[in-house]
Amino acid sequence: MFSFKKIILGILAISIFQATFADPINGAGSSAAQPLYTKWATAYAQKTGFDVEYDAIGSTAGIKKIKGKLIDFGASDVALSADDLQQNQMIQFPSAISGVVPVVNLPGIKPGELKLNGSILSGIFSHQITKWNDAAITALNPNLSLPKVEIIALARLDGSGTTYNFSDYLSHVSPDWKAHFGCNFIIKWPAEIQQIKGSNGIVATIKQTPNSISYVEYSYVVQEKLSFVQLQNADGNFVSPKPANFEAALNHSGWKTQANFNETLTDKAGPTSWPITMGTFIIMPKVTKNNNQTIAALKFFSWGFIQGDRYVNNLDFVHLPDSIQAKIFKQMMSITDTSGNHLNWSPI
Repeated sequence: MFSFKKIILGILAISIFQATFADPINGAGSSAAQPLYTKWATAYAQKTGFDVEYDAIGSTAGIKKIKGKLIDFGASDVALSADDLQQNQMIQFPSAISGVVPVVNLPGIKPGELKLNGSILSGIFSHQITKWNDAAITALNPNLSLPKVEIIALARLDGSGTTYNFSDYLSHVSPDWKAHFGCNFIIKWPAEIQQIKGSNGIVATIKQTPNSISYVEYSYVVQEKLSFVQLQNADGNFVSPKPANFEAALNHSGWKTQANFNETLTDKAGPTSWPITMGTFIIMPKVTKNNNQTIAALKFFSWGFIQGDRYVNNLDFVHLPDSIQAKIFKQMMSITDTSGNHLNWSPI
């Protein structure tokens, strides 16, 4: 039986220490994926002595840097289109699965007690629903004592894959949102929505701001003990954010059936599917001018897929199934030097 992990473990055992690389591996992009990549980087440096430096500047800025050949890899929570990859001579592959989670600071309301749906979220972030005791919210939460105060909505200022997936979900469930705001890395928010830079900025602000609501990647919810909401999914069920429910959305997507990584994982069918599930991606040049640096980055991610699985799980991301990792490995092996030769980073 084919085993991607057995193949990679054999490759790593032979090749991971074959060469030394003077320069650190440099990556930049997604702030949502920062907890994962920094944890991988720390463990990898302890294991191999190779340094990996990651700058969580947001998906948009990371994409810009890798297209400009300023870093060894870019990181985005949104897959580039096939045309974009071809035009810029890039490859991409997912590294893990997570979810975007609406979070609130409502005194007296425990994590997971508040129930919301896509229509209400759209209304809040378009500033059409402005009070916590709005009839639409109280109808879903008849047993909660919601305050008669203004909702303070916080959104990302910078180009963000988290925002892209959040707005993609709202575009799926709200025709009004799709018509007026759409789906993008940067949204032209109403003036009443407070805009904050970076995931860490959102976390710090919502902790200090009673009666606020925002959205962050799930690992921040766990690490920072933020108060999450239950969301109504495509099957009409109210579900909580957790890895099993992210995986349920993955299993109802073209990722599993067609290896279609360009398909977003929002609003998928399934009784337990989390409605704002997302993948996070690595972007690298298809043709490299610096073989050693590219090989170093490829080895880092190969190690991450195999040896780093426990960090994926510990940080509450969802690791990729072996069948998907096998397709990723083929992508990684397709990178060539400027003469068209495949890089010699494995015994194959």
